[in-house]
Amino acid sequence: MANDIRICDKCNHIRMKTFVPKLQKLAPDAEIKIGCKSYCGPCGKRPFVYVNGRYVSGPTEDEVLAKAAPFVKKPKQ
Repeated sequence: MANDIRICDKCNHIRMKTFVPKLQKLAPDAEIKIGCKSYCGPCGKRPFVYVNGRYVSGPTEDEVLAKAAPFVKKPKQ
């Protein structure tokens, strides 16, 4: 049950060098797909990420991560 996380590498509001490691820490089992998501309207205004099919955005990278956390599937133990 891996998480599916998608981010846009064209987004002006996301620094890939810092954002991707934070996503990997949030969901170590995630398959992170990086590429244009054809969502240029919202992408031009604020950072965003797709987590398991849910669009999550916020004013900063850290706020996006905080909002995305509830949608990350936790591994069963």
